Amino acid sequence: MTTQDQPAVSPPADTSLANRYGSKKQPLPRAVKRGIAVAALAAGVGFMAWVSTSSAVSDVTFKDIGFSTIDATAAEVDFQVTREPGTAVKCAVKALDSKFAVVGWKVVDIPPGEADGTADGGRTVSQRVTLRTESLSVSGVVDDCWIPGAGT
Repeated sequence: MTTQDQPAVSPPADTSLANRYGSKKQPLPRAVKRGIAVAALAAGVGFMAWVSTSSAVSDVTFKDIGFSTIDATAAEVDFQVTREPGTAVKCAVKALDSKFAVVGWKVVDIPPGEADGTADGGRTVSQRVTLRTESLSVSGVVDDCWIPGAGT
């Protein structure tokens, strides 16, 4: 039998698969797995702390109720503020013209209220603010409300 008559010998299947797809991956060491778990746990605890403290600090909400234009130099904005009784609040109120440009702006001090016999215990107070305007306004809204000195 000559060398030309011999059938070609193929390499074993394990070797050809390793050449094609690479060798088997080594599993992560136990210390690396433990480090990943500790980092994920620390990140989760940090996120929960941030969520709980950020919601406690921003305990002021507001709602626009109404708006009226007195004339080209004045407007009134009606709104409600909800906060803990005994907490002073500041609110920025603005008047806008037909192109949404600010034509009037005022920061309003809302003094601390006391708990009363209302359904929400005195948390919600209604306010009416008169703004001086540069030109005729077509809208008035509360821009933001905050607790002075709360770091926000």
